[in-house]
Amino acid sequence: MPRVNVDGLIFEFHDIWTVSKYDEWRFYRDRLIPTGNDLKAVDLLAIGPDRAGWLIEVKDYTKMEIGREDRPPASDLARFVARKIFDTLAAILLASMSASDGREKSVALSMTNATRLRVVLHLEQPARKSSVWSRTIDPANIHQKLRRLLKPVDPRVIVASMRQMGRCDWDVVRP
Repeated sequence: MPRVNVDGLIFEFHDIWTVSKYDEWRFYRDRLIPTGNDLKAVDLLAIGPDRAGWLIEVKDYTKMEIGREDRPPASDLARFVARKIFDTLAAILLASMSASDGREKSVALSMTNATRLRVVLHLEQPARKSSVWSRTIDPANIHQKLRRLLKPVDPRVIVASMRQMGRCDWDVVRP
C-alpha cells in the first residue's frame, strides 16, 4: 500500500495506485528550480486504476505557523493552487520527454497519457474557531474559485479534508 507523508499528513493509497511526491523530484529540483522562473509544484501526482491522473495539493492550516510562504492567505489560495497546477502540468510534459530518473519519467508519461486529469486541494483547518487560530477558509468558496480557474483542467475539482474526503479513493491520517 503506497503511503506518502506530506507535511505530517499520511496519504494511504491502494496498491493499484502509482503515487509520487512531485515537489521532491530530481527533475523539478535540479532542472527547473535553477532556471529562476519561480515554477511551482503540487505535492503529489497519482495515477488511479482507471488511468486518471490526479494532481494533489496539500495545505494544512492547523499548525500555528502564520506567514509561511507555502500557506497563502485565504484570499490568494485559489490563485496559488491554480498556478501550481498549471506549472506542474507544463513540467510534466518536459519530464515525460527528458527526465533522467526512470521512475520520474514513467510517472510523467503516465500523467501525459492519463484518460483524464483530476485536481484535489486537500485542505486541513482547525475544527472550530479559537481565540488563537480561526477557521478562515470557507471550503465552498475556495471550491467555487478553483472550479472557475481550473475548468480547462478539471471542471469537477475537489476540495477535501480528513473529515470530508469526497470522491477521493484514498485515506489521509495523522501519524
